[in-house]
Amino acid sequence: MHGNRRKLILFARYPESGRVKTRLIPALGAEGAAALHRRLVLRTLRTASAACRVANADLEIYFDGGSEKAVQHWLGASWRYRPQGDGDLGQRMARAFESSFQEGSTATVVIGSDCPALIADLVIAAFGHLSSNRAVLGPANDGGYYLVGLSRAVPELFRGIAWGTETVLAESLQVLKHIGIKSALLNPLDDLDRPEDLPAWQRIAESEAADLSRVSVIIPALNEAEHITASITSAREGKPHEVIVVDGGSTDETVQLARETGVMVIHSAPGRARQMNAGAARATGNVLLFLHADTLLPRDFMGVVSEPLREREVIAGAFRFKTDGKFFGKWILERAVNLRSNWRQMPYGDQALFLKRCVFEELGSFADLPIMEDYELVCRLRQHGRVVTVRQEVVTSGRRWQHLGLFRTSLLNWRLIFSYQRGQSPEILAESHRRALQR
Repeated sequence: MHGNRRKLILFARYPESGRVKTRLIPALGAEGAAALHRRLVLRTLRTASAACRVANADLEIYFDGGSEKAVQHWLGASWRYRPQGDGDLGQRMARAFESSFQEGSTATVVIGSDCPALIADLVIAAFGHLSSNRAVLGPANDGGYYLVGLSRAVPELFRGIAWGTETVLAESLQVLKHIGIKSALLNPLDDLDRPEDLPAWQRIAESEAADLSRVSVIIPALNEAEHITASITSAREGKPHEVIVVDGGSTDETVQLARETGVMVIHSAPGRARQMNAGAARATGNVLLFLHADTLLPRDFMGVVSEPLREREVIAGAFRFKTDGKFFGKWILERAVNLRSNWRQMPYGDQALFLKRCVFEELGSFADLPIMEDYELVCRLRQHGRVVTVRQEVVTSGRRWQHLGLFRTSLLNWRLIFSYQRGQSPEILAESHRRALQR
């Protein structure tokens, strides 16, 4: 426990195509079912995080499939992770409750990720019921339950239940009645498990996708004390829904300066891809804008971002590229980058990529790469729609070109892309590129 006496446990599966939402595969295909699963888990994680803040509870994620490293890359490193282990669902939940109470919890709630209508208020209400009841259940309309909470261990509740059937809730209530345990029931909700459940989800998804007014600006940072305040200020001037700084372990004043601006600051393992995924997992806006810590947004970026994303064929966007400072060939660099960005639809991360959150989640976020994460994501995006470059400019620091010069820096970047396309290890590329920049 991190100091709280309550615990919320999220049961989640790693989104491997063909192994999640299998009953939806006939309707969506294996990858479509995995994409939906990714959205549902991240949606539930946001709900769980909001509930924990109000209910004063710790959040733990019990995962199935994948590795802890892979799950952390996907969902961020802010949470405690544990494998679900072997056995049926009842055995895995029983172990989770047992561990929680052994560690001192006075109230533990377990939720899954299959219920898109689950809101933080229901989770908070579950903790409230546990102050006067030993058990609380959230009934699902398919005969199961989307939430179970206990104030003390009840191992009998998880034995002899026909998991995955329409009798789960009835059997569970009968067990509780038989052993004389008073329980509370929350409002019933719909699970999303079968093709006939999809229309209700589609209405929720379309409503969220249509609201482009909520923009979350995500800033990955590592030892950026010189630039972080200006970058945050440029973002806040546009009045977005939120600004999230994800620090990768700075040893300078980056975190202190970011906190002084009043924005949310979270921590992550270093690596721009990991940090941006962690920020996206916390974001509550329907549009994500990824801003480098040494880059400044234009004042009117909010309107600029939403407009192109309303076009059906547009999958993502970025801004025109401009650098500060003075160095030889600056105008050549800016023209070349903007030509590539417009003509080839290949903007890079220092142009402040933006896209709908639903698209980002369905495509699987940034890949687990130590370098080239923006290039890889844009390549994937281009397979699904247009990547536009808007007319407004972001201004990024010219420090790389001032340090190494235009031609040497450009040569390093071209060599990096060529080697990546030829299949060279990203880890080797990252180390080689780091050494070259330090010369």
